[in-house]
Amino acid sequence: MRLKLGTYLRSFYRNQLGGILIISALMLPVLVGAIGLGTDVGVWFFTHQKMQGAADSAAVSAAIASDPTTEAKAVAASYGFIADSRGVAIAVNVPPKSGNYTTTSGATEVVISQPQTPSFSAIFLNSPVIIRARAVAKATGEGCVLALNRTASGAANANGSSPVNLVNCSLYDNSSDSAALTVGGSAQISALSVSVVGGETGSSNITTTQGNYTGRSPAADPYAETNFDGFSGCNSKNFSAKSVTTISPGVYCNGMKLNAGANVTMNPGVYYIDGGTLQIAGGATLTGDGVTIVFTSSTGSNYATATINGGATVNLTAPTTGSTAGIVFFQDRNAPAGSAFKLNGGSTQTFGGALYLSKANVTFAGGAGTTVSGCTQLIGDTISFSGASDFALNCDGSGIKPLGSAATLIE
Repeated sequence: MRLKLGTYLRSFYRNQLGGILIISALMLPVLVGAIGLGTDVGVWFFTHQKMQGAADSAAVSAAIASDPTTEAKAVAASYGFIADSRGVAIAVNVPPKSGNYTTTSGATEVVISQPQTPSFSAIFLNSPVIIRARAVAKATGEGCVLALNRTASGAANANGSSPVNLVNCSLYDNSSDSAALTVGGSAQISALSVSVVGGETGSSNITTTQGNYTGRSPAADPYAETNFDGFSGCNSKNFSAKSVTTISPGVYCNGMKLNAGANVTMNPGVYYIDGGTLQIAGGATLTGDGVTIVFTSSTGSNYATATINGGATVNLTAPTTGSTAGIVFFQDRNAPAGSAFKLNGGSTQTFGGALYLSKANVTFAGGAGTTVSGCTQLIGDTISFSGASDFALNCDGSGIKPLGSAATLIE
């Protein structure tokens, strides 16, 4: 009996029948979990690809938008990633908060994230997986002249014998008129490119390296969301200079007059001209670094304007930080359309930054330097080149905002 019992036990021990079934039973949860994990990972990979496409597109669009956050969220929504819906979070940072471009002017970072709840792989994962996509784009708009008026004939124009030389930068004209851009007489415009909503006259006098286009979409106003700080009182009334003097930021009521022989230096800061005219005579000099001049009115009438006469020497550069970063001249948007700004100082008239005169009829004759070392933007309601004019857009670190409709992914 003992012998038989021992034989049975040895036989049972050696018997392999059903072993695969037992092993399979033990491994089944692992196999099912692995297959489920693979299925979820595939879905997450597809979602990440779609999310990355959304981030890329959103960053490129936001980099040239006046309201980057609204633009980025709208683009992401078109891909199905709607901010604050189903856990979607969208962050827009200008400049980026991470990566290699945290100090790069014109760089915009878009980060999209969304939690993904495990389905088939829940056996291994008991909490959501966060999928994240990030992109950084930099505006490469190379515009240096923009006429904002949507209907005027000759919204941008050059006549007589005026050569207008836009060194490696472009002209934009938002008027839909059939003669939105006019070049008459022996005037010449040389530019990187020209983009006009309507049509042109005198196109044979326009030379470009990257194309002369009509029937285009309007260019966005890069400073549409920029505002200057509030002000009150008067630091000076009826300011007039005839000799060498240095002045400080503040409110200058009833204009500023620089007579022939005046040599005025502006300390850095914001100067508010409350009513009247900034008038600079031939033979006068005005210089300043880190300066914004705001043309405004505390009464809602008699908004300040500017007249710079031929032979005046003007050399002003904008601040690189603060609410008016990149802007040398800033016209109050409440000023009446058609306000006259006559910036005709000629080759001794140099601005480093943006002349943002959105309600003005600007006449301009001046130089930003005949090489690529200059940095000048001119934005007006209408713009007339009344004499030889030179622009360039070498503006890294200047604080100006890109003008134009181009941006590229950089990260």
